[in-house]
Amino acid sequence: MAQIIKELERHPDQFKSLVCVTAQHRQMLTQVLDLFDIQPDYDLDIMIPGQNLFDVTSNVLKGIKPVLEKERPDFVLVQGDTTTTLAAALASFYLHIPVGHIEAGLRTGNMLEPFPEEMNRKVSGVLADIHFAPTPWARDNLLREGVPPERIFVTGNTGIDALLMSVEKIQAEQELRSSLERQFDFLNPNKRMVLVTCHRRENFGPKLESICQGLRMLASQNQDIELVYPVHPNPNIREPVNRILGDGNSKNIFLIEPLEYLPFIYLMQRSVLILTDSGGIQEESLSLGKPVLVMRDTTERVEALQTGWIKLVGTDSDRILLESEAALRGTEILSAKGLQQNMYGDGHSSELIISHVLDYLKTEHCL
Repeated sequence: MAQIIKELERHPDQFKSLVCVTAQHRQMLTQVLDLFDIQPDYDLDIMIPGQNLFDVTSNVLKGIKPVLEKERPDFVLVQGDTTTTLAAALASFYLHIPVGHIEAGLRTGNMLEPFPEEMNRKVSGVLADIHFAPTPWARDNLLREGVPPERIFVTGNTGIDALLMSVEKIQAEQELRSSLERQFDFLNPNKRMVLVTCHRRENFGPKLESICQGLRMLASQNQDIELVYPVHPNPNIREPVNRILGDGNSKNIFLIEPLEYLPFIYLMQRSVLILTDSGGIQEESLSLGKPVLVMRDTTERVEALQTGWIKLVGTDSDRILLESEAALRGTEILSAKGLQQNMYGDGHSSELIISHVLDYLKTEHCL
């Protein structure tokens, strides 16, 4: 949402924009706000130890109610598939405030994968007044669900706006680039680096343990690579990851703390292969020309699979090993082939979205 906020700020004569954050992950939020120079107008501060989906949903609903009642906005923008998105859209609906859903229309067809994100995204779509779909495939999903075509706009994804801006910043600022290189000077420049992320709720438990076993085998059987895994702070992630991968026996596995945005982008650029269960990384990798193996059984980025750069491999340890080794052998072929264009955006999605919001508000006589 950072680029959306910045785009709104460029039109002070047409918009008064207000930012509300939940601070569900305070540390991870703060570094993004600092990077993009965003000062929230409201901070719900809902983080409590051991919180679950009931806590997050109810606390966002209760926290945002007085904000919406005080400000009475003409329009509310929500993004993606988080529980915050669902709760904010529902609260706006209760108060008869129109909602725009950014990154709308992504579907796996399985309500339990990703969990609860598939449900969050579908319900937010029911509540939304206008939908900003990143691709024609996402638009078609919404049309099949009965959304009027005049309420859907294909805009690309604002996450690509932020990514391209950050890549340009890293390339342009020598001091920043040198600082990032020093941050990861523990990596061997003569070895290929594989970047790993894993945090999805549906992978908690046996699936995550199987993923970790696959990563362990990959590292032990391929000493010419290094695995770098920024570990999510959730205890359901940290315990099995540290137990299986953090025993110190694998010298080419690096478990590190969660990264700020720019260092993570730097590692994505430096990697030869990415193993992840993230949705956004599937999109970002296409802009960076990095092959990705998705450690899930489903993906809402179905069109990405058709590029050949993204592949679903599930969570079975043996398959993760085999597919990773095959991908490592094929990275040079993919790089030589090249990627013509990222279907998820060209860096101008925020401008398109705000233009459509302006048209909507004019049509509804809010401006």
